[in-house]
Amino acid sequence: MLEKTFEPKAAEPRIYAQWEDSGLFAPRAAKPTDGAADAYSIVIPPPNVTGSLHIGHALNNTLQDILARYHRMKGKAVLWLPGTDHAGIATQMVVERKLAAEGNIGRRDMGRDAFIEKVWDWKAESGGTIVRQLRRLGSSCDWSRERFTLDEGLNAAVRKVFVQLHKDGLIYRDKRLVNWDPHFQTAISDLEVEQKEVDGAYWHFAYRLSDSVTYEHPVAFDEDGKATEFETRDFIVVATTRPETMLGDTGVAVHPEDERYKGLVGKFVTLPITGRRIPIVADDYADPTKGSGAVKITPAHDFNDFGVGKRAGLEALNVMDAFGRITAADTSDVPAEYEGMDRFAARKAIVARAEEEGWLREIEKTKHMVPHGDRSGVVIEPWMTDQWYVDAKVMAQPALKAVEDGATVFEPKSYEKIYFEWLRNIEPWCISRQLWWGHRIPAWYGPNGEIYVAETEEDAREQALSDYDSEVVLTQDEDVLDTWFSSALWPFSTMGWPEKTEDLERFYPTSDLVTAADIIFFWVARMMMMGLHFMDGEVPFKRVIINGLVRDEKGQKMSKSKGNVIDPLNIIDELGADPLRFTMAILSGTRDIKLSKQRIEGYRNFGTKLWNAARFSQMNEARRVEGFDPAGVQQTINRWIRGELTKAERQVSDAIEGGRFDDAAGALYRFIWNVFCDWYLELAKPVFNGSDEAAKAETRAMTAWTIDQTLKLLHPVMPYITEELWAELGKEGAARDSGRDGLLMGETWPVLPDAFVDASAEAEIGWLVDLIGEIRALRAEMNVPPSAKPPLAFVGPDTVTAERIARHRDLILTLGRVSEVAVAEAAPTGAVTFVSGGATVALSLAGIIDLAAERARLEKEIAAFDSDIGHVNKKLGNPNFVSRAAPEVVDEQRAKLAEAEEGKARLQAALKRLESL
Repeated sequence: MLEKTFEPKAAEPRIYAQWEDSGLFAPRAAKPTDGAADAYSIVIPPPNVTGSLHIGHALNNTLQDILARYHRMKGKAVLWLPGTDHAGIATQMVVERKLAAEGNIGRRDMGRDAFIEKVWDWKAESGGTIVRQLRRLGSSCDWSRERFTLDEGLNAAVRKVFVQLHKDGLIYRDKRLVNWDPHFQTAISDLEVEQKEVDGAYWHFAYRLSDSVTYEHPVAFDEDGKATEFETRDFIVVATTRPETMLGDTGVAVHPEDERYKGLVGKFVTLPITGRRIPIVADDYADPTKGSGAVKITPAHDFNDFGVGKRAGLEALNVMDAFGRITAADTSDVPAEYEGMDRFAARKAIVARAEEEGWLREIEKTKHMVPHGDRSGVVIEPWMTDQWYVDAKVMAQPALKAVEDGATVFEPKSYEKIYFEWLRNIEPWCISRQLWWGHRIPAWYGPNGEIYVAETEEDAREQALSDYDSEVVLTQDEDVLDTWFSSALWPFSTMGWPEKTEDLERFYPTSDLVTAADIIFFWVARMMMMGLHFMDGEVPFKRVIINGLVRDEKGQKMSKSKGNVIDPLNIIDELGADPLRFTMAILSGTRDIKLSKQRIEGYRNFGTKLWNAARFSQMNEARRVEGFDPAGVQQTINRWIRGELTKAERQVSDAIEGGRFDDAAGALYRFIWNVFCDWYLELAKPVFNGSDEAAKAETRAMTAWTIDQTLKLLHPVMPYITEELWAELGKEGAARDSGRDGLLMGETWPVLPDAFVDASAEAEIGWLVDLIGEIRALRAEMNVPPSAKPPLAFVGPDTVTAERIARHRDLILTLGRVSEVAVAEAAPTGAVTFVSGGATVALSLAGIIDLAAERARLEKEIAAFDSDIGHVNKKLGNPNFVSRAAPEVVDEQRAKLAEAEEGKARLQAALKRLESL
């Protein structure tokens, strides 16, 4: 007999060990008859080796595991390939902090080789945390194939790709603007930049026109916006939030159609402090409606200005060093007093000087977004520096065509727009990082600055011999590659490329990729580019399933500072992995998933409902029977549940195949809770307790068979509780003849014939279910006491209905909690009526409820709903509220309104019924 409750804390480690020991996580052996459709493969988005399981991981890996378990049960050879990312900047930061906490010397004092050795030591000791946590979630990855982006095989793949792309002219070295982190002393990707709103200001500076030039500037306007007064000016006003960058200004931009400045284009201004003569240029980037309409241009310290500088041929002057300190390295006109000054100290000094000399015209306080390093927390500096780049525009073209032609599809399809938009406007990809932990760039420099790109130093030396008569000292590039570079090779490098391996032959291209929308361009697009380039034009995956972002119950982003983070490991400790997984699946159909602990607790109750149903079935001796064939059942309820199970199997299968995990979980919930537990077992009780032994035996066998099939359907979503029930229920009744090691995980997915759906049984039980449901709803609406049993009468039933009444009289009495079931020519006085099937049904309430008190109750509750509706409508009718309130707050009010209107309509219907008595 099953225990009273399922104890996940004790069961989950034991069950996972059984799965892992069984070998079922690995792909099944190949068969001579296997074709491409018999393999299913998916590569895990590699979490950072420094990471710990967060709620986004829980969502993403739950969905992947559902796919892997489903296709495994469908008989396919399934490869779910796991691994972790070396996470360059994050790992280096963790180890540096650890060394500092232990009182060690810094990495620069330690030296590169010694520091890298320390990182590998840390990885061996602590780098497996996230992998262990994925196991706790129930992830059925093939851990025997686990990869790490810095393991030797992937190292070789990265070197080969870099060298080949360099030979193809698709990797090159260039001086361009990058996101520079002055703390970590490295370029970082856009994904590692966090925009923070800060209090700042626009400082309005007057730049003096050179060569005694003046112009007439409008200062007054009529009601049509036409200038009516002018003043003669010998200056032009620009505004900036970063005064320190003015030391690097090489131009002022105005819009080509701005009448105020048309005559100044081609003229010059004299830059304060430096005395530098810089041109006024026309460019669409300048917005005539913002500020003065004139913009200072600093090509070496602003991404937009860099573009203007390129178009206008302006010089890019770097006036900061790698630490964010002012330097005159690129230009001698920066006064010595600023040399070595921190950028923010320089800001104060420049503003003070502008005020003193009279060219500060205004300080406009503002809040604005400022980029910060997500790891360092310091303000990021756009900075000109020599880096390695991939010609992403060229590589993007095949990746665009592959999705346009349908070789790879996105689910939902709307995400293709993000993919297309980014690839069609793609910039060169900066792939070098000034770190030590990572794939060191396979480029060596000769004594005279020559660059030799090769897979090994030996190959680089051979190249150098073409420039030198004898061996010379070569120095390898100090930088490492962007982490996303190695991740871009993940689908094929993890399967053994550049070798021609059996895994590549069998499992590439992969079937699905499940990932988040925020890395469509950082990862998905780059995998497409690399896969198509190096795998003979084959896409790396046939379908990309985009999962949503998990937010809190109010729709707000989770953050430690807000205190609204839900830790999946705490949830697993308290409630088990299955409720978390089911919640992730059933909520996965939206872009923003609103999650609360209460929601997860609700789905723990769902698991408990199934467990109790299995115990109830055990207590009623429902066991598997040797040779039982569900096709031959005779009892109406058994033919009905067989059809309902068949429909559920279709719905679940179709939903998982289509990547609609919410639909699959919803279908499972409806069948298990609403159909099997609430109705079938209730309808089976009289049979279990009756005297018809043949009906009893058939219903017991049918119940056991249905539970077995249900456990199979639910297993991909809730694997632990289903595996435990499978094992425990397997101890009774006839032995099962399939599976591996007796594990549900190794069972075959049920595919039930269409003939299992019985239209007559469906119609009859559907009628009974609707009837009981209507009686129960009516009792609730009319506030009928639970102990009261009013009489029920059918008025003028047709022949089919009369036969159904006769067959199911006892069930109607019990489940409807009525005192009698009669057939009448007219509805009794004091009865509430409704239509069911081919008859009018009358529930007599006279003498059971206080009509006056009930009428008063309903009117009071309707008035309360009216008040709520009025209050919410007032809010939603206020344009200021709708435009200024957070979207989730507006959505909450709209949902509140819909709920109130539905409640009011329900009570009004009840009042109308009451008034008819």
